[in-house]
Amino acid sequence: MQCGAWDSLVESAPLTLNAKVGNVAAAKPDKLSEIKAAKVPRMSTTIGEVDTVLGGGIVPGSLILLAGDPGIGKSTLVLQLAGILSGQKMNVLYVSGEESASQIKLRAERITGLSENFDFVATSDLDSIISLVNKDSYDLVIVDSIQTMSSAASASAAGTISQVTNGASSLMQAAKSTNTAFILIGHVTKDGNLAGPRLLEHLVDVVLYLEGDRFGMVKFLRGVKNRFGATDEVGILEMTGTGLQPVNNPSGLLLEERSLAPGSVVFAAMEGSRPLLVEVQALVSPSVFGFPKRASVGVDLNRLNMLCAVLTKRGGINLSASDVYVNIVGGLKITEPAIDLAIICALASAHKNVIIDSHLVVFGEVGLSGEIRTVNNTERRLREAKKLGYKSALTSPHSSLKGMKLPSSIGEAVQIITKK
Repeated sequence: MQCGAWDSLVESAPLTLNAKVGNVAAAKPDKLSEIKAAKVPRMSTTIGEVDTVLGGGIVPGSLILLAGDPGIGKSTLVLQLAGILSGQKMNVLYVSGEESASQIKLRAERITGLSENFDFVATSDLDSIISLVNKDSYDLVIVDSIQTMSSAASASAAGTISQVTNGASSLMQAAKSTNTAFILIGHVTKDGNLAGPRLLEHLVDVVLYLEGDRFGMVKFLRGVKNRFGATDEVGILEMTGTGLQPVNNPSGLLLEERSLAPGSVVFAAMEGSRPLLVEVQALVSPSVFGFPKRASVGVDLNRLNMLCAVLTKRGGINLSASDVYVNIVGGLKITEPAIDLAIICALASAHKNVIIDSHLVVFGEVGLSGEIRTVNNTERRLREAKKLGYKSALTSPHSSLKGMKLPSSIGEAVQIITKK
């Protein structure tokens, strides 16, 4: 015996999953038609871009997860929210497991007009945080970050799967029982995905991602899950010396440094319910290796490879021996298929070394047979383009636009944009 002692065995009854079934009272269901939905007033952040992504503001008792790359501005944003809501006479608690009180104070002093009338505690003890929330009445609690928190209920280190899962579950119970809103900051992996178990995203009510070029000025607040609003909204913010500020004219900001050159085209995108004009740049150069290189920033590389094959086969432009590079200016990531035609036109312009008309916007989905397909929100895209001074558009012939000569295939589109 490895225990090294006599009479150390203790008899115990075996555990069974159905041991308590007979002693538990059955739950009493209610008719859904008889349940009255409570109208809960939201807490407005007064930052229009943030309120739009949240669906109108922060819902009391909700659990919000904010993720993003290191240095993107997550702590700056939540610090601004803490100052704004505390200035509205709300009780706010800021919990930091990464920075000290003096470090938070230095950042707060850089933000102009920030109200510092909120509580702050620097700790990574999750049990003490929950005790504090149960003891005092808070409207909002900010936890920076969930990966640094640990509880005595789990023996593992902070940031492990068990600690993150148990911590999020405990905070969710505290949020629902005290009607306190929580904002949890989460870390991301090198691939840009949320670090930790996938269960973390299922537990929370709202999942937000703060994206953009780390060294750029424009940041994008994207909602990927929202139980209280739409999940396709995007807030556009600008990083300034005094914090993150909403951008009133994002299309103008993204295009203000555009220079006319081959391979540059303006794409009319839709980010949620908002039309947005962005610049698509392409570079085509002869390959010095046997296998041509394809690289993209802001668009899916697999989609770029497919469009290069379609352009070679259906558009009359051979890219099989050329290196191809595509970039979305401003750090925006485009996932909608409406960008297909813009990429095709940018590649054709770069290959032919022809400058595209500066008053032209392009959007449309491209099929494998070279046809141009209709995309949604055509009228809204055109209104945004007209507002910024663009006079013509290149899109699908089935878009119900009258008085315009539209191409039916990418071959006709290439002839239109490369015509000198």
